[in-house]
Amino acid sequence: MRDLLSKTTVALKPSGIRKFFDVVSEMPDAISLGVGEPDFDTPWHIREEGIFSLEKGRTFYTSNSGLMDLRKEIAAYIGRKYNVEYKPNEEILITVGGSEGIDMAFRAMINPGDEVIIPQPSYVSYEPCARLAGATPVIIDLKAENDFRLTAEELKAAITDKTKILVLPFPNNPTGAVMELKDLEALLPIIIENDIYVLSDEIYAELTYTDSGHVSIASLPGMKERTILINGFSKAYAMTGWRLGYACGPKEIISQMTKIHQYAIMCAPTTSQYAAIEALRNGDDDVAEMRDAYNQRRRFLINTFKRLDLPCFEPFGAFYIFPCIKKFGMTSDEFATRLLMEEKVAVVPGTAFGDSGEGFLRISYAYSMEALKEALGRIESFISRLQ
Repeated sequence: MRDLLSKTTVALKPSGIRKFFDVVSEMPDAISLGVGEPDFDTPWHIREEGIFSLEKGRTFYTSNSGLMDLRKEIAAYIGRKYNVEYKPNEEILITVGGSEGIDMAFRAMINPGDEVIIPQPSYVSYEPCARLAGATPVIIDLKAENDFRLTAEELKAAITDKTKILVLPFPNNPTGAVMELKDLEALLPIIIENDIYVLSDEIYAELTYTDSGHVSIASLPGMKERTILINGFSKAYAMTGWRLGYACGPKEIISQMTKIHQYAIMCAPTTSQYAAIEALRNGDDDVAEMRDAYNQRRRFLINTFKRLDLPCFEPFGAFYIFPCIKKFGMTSDEFATRLLMEEKVAVVPGTAFGDSGEGFLRISYAYSMEALKEALGRIESFISRLQ
């Protein structure tokens, strides 16, 4: 049977995130701080619009590219938020979550032997999707001393004559790192001189806690025409189960992505698309309210880890914190396993997001303050025994 299977697929490692949740799901009184999912319900007015679309019988296929009204709302949203103009009819594609957009972008652009630069630690899908498309991943190990930001020197050292795409995964899952304007500007000459395209995953853009907010690299001079911007509704609008995202980019690339989407998916869920229109039109206050709540939790965790003398740089994006546990002399996997078994708290080993995550843990603060306080109390008890 193994001879019938794709060697590329067989060689892929299973997601390192799932290991602990298969255990914790059957463990009474366990607290999970590992799932990257908002703990808020989708705002009612957005749910109501989805319900209304069902009541009106709007249950048919949409255009392969998605509802034109939704694409227009996305264009307006990106224009007012990030000062980038996209044409709804040819530069925007509605996808089944941001992950489908990542997969299609790689498949639309990559030829065998092309190299894709992937900074890590980062989201688990980039490297497998690049390999499935026939690319050779080139990994940049981001460093804690740089607050896990990508530097110009690191990028320059990773480029070869086979480099085609740079993945820019900021705000970052799992570290919470962001790239501010000055960080992005330092990369521009290198990207343009080497004729590299950028896949910018901005799914956490709304969850940025710096005073200046998120900056899209597509907004910088010379970058819109060489950037595929990936975003969606899961994180900002608490719509994970609606499975809706979008990709924006040059029409030549979007047209090829649409062709793949046409054959593999047909179209994104119709009900979700109508709900997303409402989210973009009237959801700003909901996003701000959830962002404020996450920021409060973020500050609580930072202060608690400081009190526990657990080294942790300050994350300014997403809803994750990435403390260092190297001083305990255990691997990330060993620490996470013991924490789960002894204190019934599930976190994700940093190595689930690349080898450079060794010595770190990903802890999500997309949970109530009550749950976070209880979990941090258990973590404190665990650490006190180790010391």
